[in-house]
Amino acid sequence: MSNIFVTVSALCALTLPAQAQRPAAAPPERRADQGFARPAPPSADLILTNARIYTVDENRPMAEAMAIRGGRVMFAGSARGALSYRGRATRVVDLAGRTVIPGMVDAHAHLGGLGAALRTVDLVGSKSYDEVIARVVTGAKKLPPGSWVIGRGWDQNDWPDTRFPDHEALSKALPDNPVYLTRVDGHAALVNAKAMEAAALTSKTVDPAGGRLERASGGRPTGVLVDRAMGIVGRVIPNPSAEESRTRVLAAIAEANRWGLTGIHDAGVGRETIDIYVALAKAGQYNLRNYVMMAADSSLIAENFARGPQIAMYDGRLWIRSVKISVDGALGSRGAAMIEPYSDEPGNRGLILTPPERIRAIATEALRRGFQVNVHAIGDRGNRLVLDAFEQALTAVPTSDHRFRVEHAQILNPADVTRFAKLDVIPSMQSVHQTSDMYWAGERIGKAREVGAYAWRSLLNTGVVIPNGSDFPVEATNPLLSFHSAITRQDEKNWPEGGWHPEQKMTREEALKSMTIWTAYAAFDERGSGSLVAGKYADFVVLDQDIMTVPAERILETKVLATYLGGKAVYEAR
Repeated sequence: MSNIFVTVSALCALTLPAQAQRPAAAPPERRADQGFARPAPPSADLILTNARIYTVDENRPMAEAMAIRGGRVMFAGSARGALSYRGRATRVVDLAGRTVIPGMVDAHAHLGGLGAALRTVDLVGSKSYDEVIARVVTGAKKLPPGSWVIGRGWDQNDWPDTRFPDHEALSKALPDNPVYLTRVDGHAALVNAKAMEAAALTSKTVDPAGGRLERASGGRPTGVLVDRAMGIVGRVIPNPSAEESRTRVLAAIAEANRWGLTGIHDAGVGRETIDIYVALAKAGQYNLRNYVMMAADSSLIAENFARGPQIAMYDGRLWIRSVKISVDGALGSRGAAMIEPYSDEPGNRGLILTPPERIRAIATEALRRGFQVNVHAIGDRGNRLVLDAFEQALTAVPTSDHRFRVEHAQILNPADVTRFAKLDVIPSMQSVHQTSDMYWAGERIGKAREVGAYAWRSLLNTGVVIPNGSDFPVEATNPLLSFHSAITRQDEKNWPEGGWHPEQKMTREEALKSMTIWTAYAAFDERGSGSLVAGKYADFVVLDQDIMTVPAERILETKVLATYLGGKAVYEAR
């Protein structure tokens, strides 16, 4: 047991033999009024002992043991109390002082995107355009001749030349394969000549509403497509088969479990993907709790509004009670809608992807139907437009507990910070975005606007909660990256010293809540999950060190030893 990376499988070897687990016989307790023995309490399926359990329960924040039965917590507290639920078939596991936290939930993720990313060319971390091309060429060699080559994760801000690339070098390297490479934020794509040919994209192609084609002199497309323009080529890419889509979903779930995730809020899911989720959940193959935000497709919205909210289906695996809309693009591709022009591109104030009138109309009907609306807004203009639309909807249909959300809320005008609390709107943010963007965000927006950038503390001080996430596959799946970013405002190398705008840091307690009980609240499930208290789902993670006490610079060394969903291990380290 001296090996700090001991797995839970090994720990389970410490389970006591069944006969040894039985408590010593004791005289039955008799009630004075009736004179008969009190019935024995039901026995637990699993008892964890000798652990450091952070329950996220304000009434009992720390526990040393936990008893579980039927997929739910029976008791969290002392070893004596937990062991009172020991029976003949109870499995007792001594965790040897390991740390347990509630199952982490990513409040803004893309499960289908992660599944696709696991099976495409990985461009994350590429340090130059030449490296991107080299990775794509290597990936193409594994495919049949002429096949589409799909990749994701390039970021020109990490290259020596931070301008958008031109397709010519990519087209020269891969003249026979159509290539489609999504930028790291998912709001721009780079395509080669063969892909443009397949989509009939030429210098005469008009920019679509809410999108932009980057052009060279004379109007020649450079191959970079921003936001809605991505669909010009995206629509001609062959769809994966149903079996391939199913395989991708299962791979993404396993990847999420590996990093300690027991749940996600899945942003912008279409009908076909929802159908795959339902089929897997019915078959008992869905090892994740997924709060689905359906895509803003008119027919899908109408169908689900007519049906009504679907809550905790298939043993709490699926919820369908929210809509995801995008009002603007991303900061890195200058598509986020800004009140004033970008500091590094005068004249550009970003893109509006969904008219505010449509957001207001959907939000108003959602209030009548009992649905939540979650709107992607990154720029300060985008955030203001969404808050205005929400306010108008709430005036039309006054509702006390709507829990509308703004997804990302990255750049806020100081005048809008207090509006979240006043409107009871939840800022759903991804702390790891701040540490990805801090190197160049100041150039995009200028120093004056940094005061409202990734402003967690300013928002928390108004009384709102912040559910945290990663936006994977935009960022890495590991939720501890968001935990570390939230409390340090530093990157994985612990830079910059003291953190970027350190006045906006979260405490460790807040950061843990932002990945557990606050995410549960954002999904209307704070009574069923988010903390380890009696009656809630037994979703928890075993860690090899205590993230609440180790030096901040060591947090990202933490290993997930096991992930439990409903009291059953869905991942164990080997």
